[in-house]
Amino acid sequence: MPLRDGVDPTRLVIAEEEAGRTLGEVLEARFPGTSEYVARESAHGCVLGSDGAPLAPSTPVTARQAVWMYRELPDEVDVPFAMPILFEDERIVVVDKPHFLATMPRGARVVQSALVRLRRELGEPLLSPAHRLDRLTAGVLLFTRDPAVRGAYQQLFATGSARKEYTALAPIREDLELPAVVESRIEKTPGIMRAYEVDGPMNARSHVELEAELPDGRGGTVGRYRLRPETGKTHQLRLHMSGLGAPILGDPLYPQAREVVDGDFSDPLRLLARRLAFVDPIDGAERAYASLRELTVVNPADSSATRDDSAS
Repeated sequence: MPLRDGVDPTRLVIAEEEAGRTLGEVLEARFPGTSEYVARESAHGCVLGSDGAPLAPSTPVTARQAVWMYRELPDEVDVPFAMPILFEDERIVVVDKPHFLATMPRGARVVQSALVRLRRELGEPLLSPAHRLDRLTAGVLLFTRDPAVRGAYQQLFATGSARKEYTALAPIREDLELPAVVESRIEKTPGIMRAYEVDGPMNARSHVELEAELPDGRGGTVGRYRLRPETGKTHQLRLHMSGLGAPILGDPLYPQAREVVDGDFSDPLRLLARRLAFVDPIDGAERAYASLRELTVVNPADSSATRDDSAS
């Protein structure tokens, strides 16, 4: 099935315990309240089996049967910040992702993702990210245009060949000896927001150094840190900074989780993917791209969702 307005179709697999029921019953159990949507999609021939045959809500299903369809798009809060293109050629597109925008569709965030936004803007359904930035992290993000070279660029990140540099704003600890190398083992359970440092062989390594002290607007100072991850575990830099006793400003998960209202853009995570460099796997050229964004110390009480994106 082709993309629909920049969004990929969804592949569902029927579970053993769902076998023998109708497709409509299975989908209503998985996605309550969607029966009318499924009926409309089916009537338009947009619910298909792996063989391309159309499926109706009344169709009995079997275990491990694949079903292809377009998911009903959720109501999403618009992320009101621009995503400028830093570089593009025939193979890649490099963008400056804003805070709060997911890299790719996931869960309740589909259209409000860098992938769908860029596909729609450029009219290119084959665009795909070569790596991922957390939704709350801003900065340099690389997409590939040609599926034939996608794997080569993805391997840059899988093997650690891409050189990534981040900057973050966080409290200053006078007792912290910097620069430092932080090593730990990080694990994350699917479906749980937080990742955790656990005992076991090291799988996450980060370089941390203090670049400057900045006024915090309240008579004190905060630090601007340069962070260089050698590995790419989920929330690695956020966990390592929190573990040093200097959690990144605006972090809603570390050291303690706090509730954030969806659509409140007043207190962004002060973490920026500032620079990305690598040897191009196709032509061997040295490539480097830098974000145009600047992190600022923002007082949440004085901020609003309509502020200039340069503060992200």
